[in-house]
Amino acid sequence: MHLIIDGYNLIRQSEPLREKERSSLEEGRKALLRVLAPYRKAKHCKITVVFDGWQEGMGPEERDRQEGITVIYSRRGEKADDVIIRLAERKGEDIVVVTSDRAVAKAVESLGHTAVSSPDFASRLFLVQEGVGPSPEEGEEEDHGGWPPSGTRKKGPSRRLSKKKKQHLIRLKKL
Repeated sequence: MHLIIDGYNLIRQSEPLREKERSSLEEGRKALLRVLAPYRKAKHCKITVVFDGWQEGMGPEERDRQEGITVIYSRRGEKADDVIIRLAERKGEDIVVVTSDRAVAKAVESLGHTAVSSPDFASRLFLVQEGVGPSPEEGEEEDHGGWPPSGTRKKGPSRRLSKKKKQHLIRLKKL
């Protein structure tokens, strides 16, 4: 699984990271990477964090690698959203994008990948950091001790999820 994160979006949607960013942008970025490093090790996934560099950045796109995490600063004139969509266009990878930007989420989902909102991911991120597993997602089945009995016939429409929704939930479980 390849996790692509809209860096500033996640920082600004998470209270602990937002506190660090108030002192400086650099502190916010470092705090995010410090939190993501143990998550990457626990989940064994590839992580790319994309930051906006389009207003004050260098001319070309800048890439760095810190604690096993790829960090990309968009080039001048290009937003992080554009870089994220470009990365999501790659075929053959199971990609999950973390952003609260609806346009980016919609574009990523139209490419057949999964988008997770920044607050949802932040809560999972801090649960893993504390060593607590994530709670079951909506639509996931919990063990109810065999109730209702499996032999009863149900009336009404099927309760099956669509194939797209099943794939979305499978990707979320990996987080």
